[in-house]
Amino acid sequence: MQSFAMLMVRSLLYLLFVVGVVQVFSMEGYSQLTQSDYSEHSATEKMHDAFAFLSSMIFVIAACLSKSLRPAAVMVATLVGMMLIRELDALLDENLFDGGWQTLVCILMAGTTVYLIKQPYPVKPSLIEFSHLASAGIFLSGFLVIMAFSRLIGRGSFWEAVMGEGYMRVVKNIAEEGTELMGYTLLLISAVEFLWYVISQRKAEKA
Repeated sequence: MQSFAMLMVRSLLYLLFVVGVVQVFSMEGYSQLTQSDYSEHSATEKMHDAFAFLSSMIFVIAACLSKSLRPAAVMVATLVGMMLIRELDALLDENLFDGGWQTLVCILMAGTTVYLIKQPYPVKPSLIEFSHLASAGIFLSGFLVIMAFSRLIGRGSFWEAVMGEGYMRVVKNIAEEGTELMGYTLLLISAVEFLWYVISQRKAEKA
């Protein structure tokens, strides 16, 4: 059982991390002023990619450390990996071939399915165990922010309706990319929490 003091320390670190992320997000606007566009090639978009990559890798590392949670960790890592590939769609279409990201997603999904079928640890108990962790709730929150909230809040028709003739696309982009960045931040925190839990469990088993 984790101590209350350690929980508070981690919470403070997460708070500082979120503040830092928001500061980096804001600096893009402060530095470019009215030239800011928060487009696909912005620093914010690069943070999306970096956080998705780190989250996926951390879940992979956790999968290597825990037998019982390995299937769940592999599935979550795969899901985040597919989200990362989707984020890189323009880059892949330009440098690979048109529709390249869909192909990579299918390959990743097929590979994970084969692995889960062949690996000896049961999937359902692993998912149930994962669902009881704080990491699962944080992950679900981040996933919903990215896949639902940011998409809906970023609808051009909504911003055109409320801003009328004063519509500025950059405002829509800031709202959409900012909430999406918060979602990826939550995914990264979820991954760290999951790895922390796995390491703590391994220490408890050895004690």
